[in-house]
Amino acid sequence: MAHRFKPLPVLEGAQAAAVDPNVHASVSASAGSGKTQVLTGRVLSLLLNGADPSTILCVTFTKAGAAEMANRIGARLASWVRMKDNELGADLMALRADPGPETRERARRLFAKVLEAPGGLRIQTIHSFAQTLLAAFPAEAGITPEFQPIEGRAEQ
Repeated sequence: MAHRFKPLPVLEGAQAAAVDPNVHASVSASAGSGKTQVLTGRVLSLLLNGADPSTILCVTFTKAGAAEMANRIGARLASWVRMKDNELGADLMALRADPGPETRERARRLFAKVLEAPGGLRIQTIHSFAQTLLAAFPAEAGITPEFQPIEGRAEQ
C-alpha cells in the first residue's frame, strides 16, 4: 500500500508571503505555530523556481527542528515523483505555483536533483553553521585549524 500524504495546506497572510521565493523573508514564531511547514514550503518553492539545491541554507535552533525539516522536504519531494497529477497539482497550487504539466514535470525531477547536488540541501542548526564557518576560516577567527568543539562530558 502506498503511503499517502495529506495535501500541503494553503498558507495565508504572512505565511504565504514567507513562502514566496521572490520575497526576502525570515521566520520567527512561537512553538507550534507552523514555522516548519512554512520553511518547508519556502524551500519547495525555491526549488520549483529553479534554485540550485546546493545554494539553499536553512538554519534552525535545534537538531530536532533541522531533522524534521529535512525529513519533510525529502518525503514530499519523493512523493511528488509518483503522485497522481491532480494531487501534485493541488500541492503546487498550495505553494502558489503553476499546476500545469511543465511545473508538474519539474516537480517530479526535484527529488533526483536534490540527491545529486554536491552538498545537497543544507539544513543545519545555528551552532553547526557557526562551526562550519569557523572551520572554513580559522585564521580569520583566530583559532587553530582543525579545531574540535568540546561537547557534553568532554567539557567537564
